[in-house]
Amino acid sequence: MDYVSALLPPVVMAAFFIGLVVTIVKSQGGSNKNKEDAVVDAALARAEAARQPNGTATS
Repeated sequence: MDYVSALLPPVVMAAFFIGLVVTIVKSQGGSNKNKEDAVVDAALARAEAARQPNGTATS
């Protein structure tokens, strides 16, 4: 029975990890994809504007 108690935690963690990956993959795309992409694009634009506050390129 010691082997059961030794194998149970890794099996449970593996099952949880597989469930997490499946959930992440299923949540990609769908009806909210355009809205999520717009949020990311806006955040990137804000970060770029903050990096170059006067609007000129720095070299």
